Amino acid sequence: MTLAVDQLSLGAIGTNCYIVRADETETKAAIVDPGADAPAIRHALDEVGAMCAGILLTHSHYDHIGALAQLAEETGAPVWLPRGELDVFRRPNDFYGGLGVSLRGFDGEATLLTGGETVEAAGIAFAVTAVPGHSPGHLAYYADSNLFSGDVLFAGSVGRTDLPFGDWDELLSSIRTLAEAYPAGTIVHSGHGPQTTLGDELARNPFLAELRTS
Repeated sequence: MTLAVDQLSLGAIGTNCYIVRADETETKAAIVDPGADAPAIRHALDEVGAMCAGILLTHSHYDHIGALAQLAEETGAPVWLPRGELDVFRRPNDFYGGLGVSLRGFDGEATLLTGGETVEAAGIAFAVTAVPGHSPGHLAYYADSNLFSGDVLFAGSVGRTDLPFGDWDELLSSIRTLAEAYPAGTIVHSGHGPQTTLGDELARNPFLAELRTS
């Protein structure tokens, strides 16, 4: 199986949202991190001839969750969330009101994850890994040599740890966990920027020098 992955850049800071199908012919898709603009996501689904059959969230930062409530309501798709950040999904404005953003909270049903589970969505089995550091309940999803890393790892960079509940040591440990769990050729689909591979980042990412010497 070769996954079909379509990347959308959404919202004010261009957060990546992913439409993931088991292959190019599949008519069901999983959506990873619907950060903003539910109509744009629905249009992109129409463009590839697919319906939303599942919604997966890596973490609860405002730029990753903006379209969650509307997309879930409109599609009726099942939702998977990090258990450790549920309060933020429910009441985002209590956490982000000071940033000048207003978000609709998600009050629907969801399966809550902590890592170690397997999520079956749109005919795809996603292995779930806990990767705290950028946020306390952050998750990554892996399927068929593709890793949806959220804001843990980027091409040439890593997630911020200067935000509330960020922790550099935890972030580095989380990236080490991913590197030990998955092959170097794993394609990394990040929350921002272009795709990369685990091997490329371990070899050249300036923020991971400590992993290369440990």
